[in-house]
Formats: sequence, structure tokens, C-alpha cells
Amino acid sequence: MPGSRDRLEHDDATQVIQAEPVIVPRSLKEFLLLIHVGSGKENSDPKEIGRRFDLDKDSILIGRGPDNDIVLDLDTVSRRHARIDRKGGRTMLTDLQSTNGTYIDERRIPPYTPQELPRPARMMIGRAIFKYQAGDDLDLQYTEEIYQLKITDGLTGLPNRRRLMEVLQSEIPRARRYHRDLALVMMDIDHFKRINDTLGHLAGDHVLRELANVVSMHVRQGELFARYGGEEFVLVLPETSREQAVQVAERLRQRVEACTFQFADRRIPVTVSLGVGAFTAEEMDEQALIEMADRNLYRAKESGRNRVVG
Repeated sequence: MPGSRDRLEHDDATQVIQAEPVIVPRSLKEFLLLIHVGSGKENSDPKEIGRRFDLDKDSILIGRGPDNDIVLDLDTVSRRHARIDRKGGRTMLTDLQSTNGTYIDERRIPPYTPQELPRPARMMIGRAIFKYQAGDDLDLQYTEEIYQLKITDGLTGLPNRRRLMEVLQSEIPRARRYHRDLALVMMDIDHFKRINDTLGHLAGDHVLRELANVVSMHVRQGELFARYGGEEFVLVLPETSREQAVQVAERLRQRVEACTFQFADRRIPVTVSLGVGAFTAEEMDEQALIEMADRNLYRAKESGRNRVVG
């Protein structure tokens, strides 16, 4: 081929180019967005969700004590829990040997060992979860994060109940108009209160997050897996019959039962009960579909738990 040899020799040769100077940006603006606060006996205020904490100091203390820069009035937060240091364009998080630990993206960091925060990152202090963000336009990022916060469960990262209802309000008219199947699976963790009572709420939160991860790996495109509330989850299955939904639910039940849930070096056996509902009547709305699945979930729990009823 004409010129092919010239091109080959050109490609094989190492080219020397004049590198463009690398412009290191000034320190990015940073903030923490509070996306989840543990409930229960703690002194949590749901109105705090969505609160923004600008990181505008070189060193920021976080803890339960009133002398901290970020005060978290939660029983699971130590009086002096963690510290954020900003130096040389890096943002470091240090656990101050807290009782319940400090986490970056589900990883517990060792005490008194500064760890760099990636951008973005999820940061857990006791039962409070923050989203760490950095950028040039904080207001734009904050607006987007608040929107996502409205439709996302802060603890598990799943779509929340609000998003679930939005999806059902569009899927049910579609199923009615085109005479398509639509099914819904409601899932409940068996004896979840026992986990909280015996191992503590941090262990319970861990189980909820791990269950969300396990099930999400098996959710197909076009389906929705959402946290309904507490230890209840919902899976929306468009173009799926009741019989097919029962099979899907049974596979999920088996996978959860076979999964190893572990917290603080202790194995936690976890099983789930599931109820299936299906769109069967023209007059059904989203609430009727949920209630059908919920009734079958109740039957599954009443008949021994760790089973599917549909």
C-alpha cells in the first residue's frame, strides 16, 4: 500500500513534542452534605437532612461535643470523633480513636492515620452519612445533590419511596394502555429488630446496606429496586407476569440466604420474606398493587418467614 511503510516507521518512532505547561488549579471549594441520620433512640432531627457544611477552614473537628466545628448530637458519635485537614490541595480525614469508627465509602479507617478523601466520597461518622463534594461551582453541585437527595435513600443509596411512587405512576398507565404485564415484589428482612436489639443499630444499618448491594447486582435494566421504609424493600418488574415474578423473588430469597453478612468480625444470618403482587385489573392503581404485594408478604411472614408468597 503506498505510504504504508512510511506510516509504520512514523508510528514506531518515539516522537518528541513540546509539552503544554500543567496549570494546577487553586484549591477547590469543598463541602459536606448530610444525606442520612440514624433514627431510633438518638437525638436526630430529620430536618438536618440536606444541610451543607462548607469546608472553609484548614482544620475542622467533628464530634458530639459542643466545641467541635461540626456538631453531631448522636449517641453513636464520640465527643471528639474525627478531624478534616486541608493542606497542599489534599483533604485528609483522620479518625480520633472514636468508639464506633469513621468510614470512607464503607471502609473503616484506622485511628490517627490520615486518609485522603476521594472526590466525591461517602463519609460515615457514627450513624450520620455525609456526601463529600469538591468543585468550582458549589451552588450548582448543591442544587443537583439536593435533587438526588429527594429521590434517593441516604443509607443504602437506593431509590426511595418517593421515586418508587413516581415510577409506578408511569408504569401502571403503560401496562393498562398496552395490556402489558407488571409485577411488584415486596421484601422484608426477617427478625430485623432482633439484629438491632442484640448487635446495635450500626450492625442493622450495615445489614441494610449489604442487602441493597446483594439484590442490586441482580436487578436488570428497566427494573427498579427501592427502599420502601425501615427494613422493607420493593422491586418493580415491568413486563413480568405473576408467575415470573414469583420465580425472580425465589431466586433473590436464595441469594440473600446464601450470602454472608458480617459486621465487626461477627457473622449475621439474614433471610428475607417476599410477597408478590401483579397488575390484574384495569382499575388498579399504585396503592392497590402495593397492598396486594404487602398482603402476600404478611402471609409469607405468618407462615414461617424466609419464603415467597404470590
